[in-house]
Amino acid sequence: MALKADESVKLFLSIGLDEKTATTTINNPKVTANLTAVIHEAGVTDGCDRTTGNLLYTVATKHHSNLLLHRPTLFSYIVSSKIKTPAQLDAAVSFFDNHAAEDFKLDEFEEACGVGVEVSVEDIEKAAGEVFEENKKTISEQRYRTNVGQLLGHVRKSLPWADPKIVKDVIDRKMYELLGERTAADNEKPTKKKEKKEKPAAKAEEKKAAVEATPEPSEEELNPYSIFPQPEQNLMVHTEVFYSDGSVLKCNNKKEVLDKHLKVTGGKVYTRFPPEPNGYLHIGHAKAMFVDFGLAKERGGCCYLRYDDTNPEAEKKEYINHIEEIVNWMGWEPFKITYTSDYFQELYDLAVELIRRGHAYVDHQNAEEIKEYREKKMNSPWRDRPIEESLRLFDEMRRGKIEEGKATLRMKQDMQNDNCNMYDLIAYRIKASETNSISGCRRMRSRPFFGYLICLYGLQFTPHPHAGDKWCIYPSYDFAHCTVDSLENITHSLCTLEFETRRASYYWLLHSLDLYMPYVWEYSRLNITNTVMSKRKLNYIVTNNHVDGWDDPRLLTLAGLRRRGVTPTAINAFVRGMGITRSDGSMIHVSRLEYHIREELNKTAPRTMVVLNPLKVVITNLESDKVMELDAKRWPDAQNDDPSAFYKVPFSRVVYIDQSDFRMKDSKDYYGLAPGKSVLLRYGFPIKCTNVVFADDNETIREIHAEYDPEKKTKPKGVLHWVAESSPGKEPIKVEVRLFEKLFNSENPAELNDDWLTDINPHSKVVVSDAYAVSILKDTAVGDRFQFERLGYFAVDKDSEPGKLVFNRTVTLRDSYGKGGK
Repeated sequence: MALKADESVKLFLSIGLDEKTATTTINNPKVTANLTAVIHEAGVTDGCDRTTGNLLYTVATKHHSNLLLHRPTLFSYIVSSKIKTPAQLDAAVSFFDNHAAEDFKLDEFEEACGVGVEVSVEDIEKAAGEVFEENKKTISEQRYRTNVGQLLGHVRKSLPWADPKIVKDVIDRKMYELLGERTAADNEKPTKKKEKKEKPAAKAEEKKAAVEATPEPSEEELNPYSIFPQPEQNLMVHTEVFYSDGSVLKCNNKKEVLDKHLKVTGGKVYTRFPPEPNGYLHIGHAKAMFVDFGLAKERGGCCYLRYDDTNPEAEKKEYINHIEEIVNWMGWEPFKITYTSDYFQELYDLAVELIRRGHAYVDHQNAEEIKEYREKKMNSPWRDRPIEESLRLFDEMRRGKIEEGKATLRMKQDMQNDNCNMYDLIAYRIKASETNSISGCRRMRSRPFFGYLICLYGLQFTPHPHAGDKWCIYPSYDFAHCTVDSLENITHSLCTLEFETRRASYYWLLHSLDLYMPYVWEYSRLNITNTVMSKRKLNYIVTNNHVDGWDDPRLLTLAGLRRRGVTPTAINAFVRGMGITRSDGSMIHVSRLEYHIREELNKTAPRTMVVLNPLKVVITNLESDKVMELDAKRWPDAQNDDPSAFYKVPFSRVVYIDQSDFRMKDSKDYYGLAPGKSVLLRYGFPIKCTNVVFADDNETIREIHAEYDPEKKTKPKGVLHWVAESSPGKEPIKVEVRLFEKLFNSENPAELNDDWLTDINPHSKVVVSDAYAVSILKDTAVGDRFQFERLGYFAVDKDSEPGKLVFNRTVTLRDSYGKGGK
């Protein structure tokens, strides 16, 4: 029942809410509708005491959707003050969560909620006294800096049904009795003392103690899927649909419907991952896979890979193949691969049934007219046409006798609703491409009726990648998604928060057709800085060559991340770290993803050496024909008795260091090579610069002369990576290295609206064509990953050819984006 703002405020004040809470509440239409419904159902439209009102407010805002089935019982206990504390309310909600069926034992409910249990002030005094006696020393030391919340918790633990306000008053009084008046020192913030530098042993003990003191992770942190109910609990009311006439539709499964569903599924969890095959999957889909496949795996259930292929014009076989491949690469195994188009006949039959029941009609408004009427909340002129007429017209739509754009099938919902997703959504539309060619007629001779239609009307069915050209009408997402969920006996229909407002139409349709209703839950969309994840925008920058295809390593498509060298393990760890929350609008800094990539590659990528911009160094005190084989570590913690943990690198008269590791002028904070200065070559010897040879311009350094210390008596601070000639006059192997940075300069390019393309970083890809690499890399294969010491993690790119390897930088060794971000 929709009320005016001032009427809503007056109603909310009557149940004891303060003015600030009441006025804040009406700014949220959903909470306003929920609270209004709760007040009417509880029968307190004339007002109630503040304690009762606060509990009802909690029901409306915190526990609204998961106890709708049992609200009459709950409200009677709240209004009669049998449930009068937040703790009792929480216990009641917990009880109903575990008793989804309508039948339960009232005495068990009352016992679980502490109904009839009276906790006297004397009981609270006694419990508080015991807590104070046990913690007296700590309280005396910390005085008013004592964590009072912990003291309250101790008392509430022994007396869970005690009035929290009385408990707080008793605790405050006992604090005063023990400590007296607050002093000025009590109000001062404690100053941090500068600690003396401790010995390593002491630090180790401190670290150990800190680890031991780390609080235990919550159940949700240990198992992010613990928030989802079991299939047998799916009797609860899923949602309420508020109609503009004041009536309310409560949607939940009847017991016989749920029993039939459980018999088919065996009580297992059934989920689905339903991508549209109209583009490549991105990292947001990785979160969806983690939720859908992960829940099914954790509960021993099944997850469909279902292609939501209801738009033949945007879908390609290329995308279908890619999706299946990338799902497997991410480590997920579908229970079964299905297509929405597999159910086109069933969906058509359901649409016919919806018309028969008076819940759908054939409409002749065009797209602009539909938009205008929705904005004005006006009914279509054809909304109330006879059912038989809509059935006939819908059959003509199916048989190709009506042109595209001339008719749609619309659901008869509620055009005056506050939720725009109840504005008579389109259920079916016609998709037919035009042709006047004679060859078009000839191709259809094997189907005389349709060939006749093509020649007569100039229409040809738009071919579907999976269903072929059998259909010229296609169901909309809003019609197909929920019905196929039901047909596949999905237990948990999980999607991102932007679909939350569609929940009403989802359940309206299933209720209108008397179909089984899955449990719907929305989670926050994954948004990451310095990129775009809109399929429309991704498609634009791919097709307009702003990037090098869907698998460009700068994109956060899963194909792009794979090509860049990111592992599925790192992606899944990142997604798991985000949790399955409903907090929307948060932008995750890309550095959090990079952290997980580094964590994974640090354990799995062997070390090796590559010089990006080589500078020749001639070791003048080493014979020209001498080549030494040195041991270099593949892994930093390699044991000396493990030969597989090492590889050989040649050390000869000519070695190459990076140009950035040499300066003509030394400084205190510089650890590279300079005239007269020594550095250590990694896994090799100390060298000292003795001479610099310039090119003819007297500015460009052509080569450096240096002497090495074969006895390794010199102990320089600087350590450089390097590559040497494997034999006199033979250059090291040349490789191409591609250095990638963030694709967009702004953290959120979407905020730039139409100017988002101007934000593309022109330096997001830098190609180094003539880097030098150690010879062990010559036998690598596409996808192999390495840590190039001092440079970062790299992977072999698919553009590699015999004699010309190409490496993509996966991530730097340290966060190059700076600290910060969420």
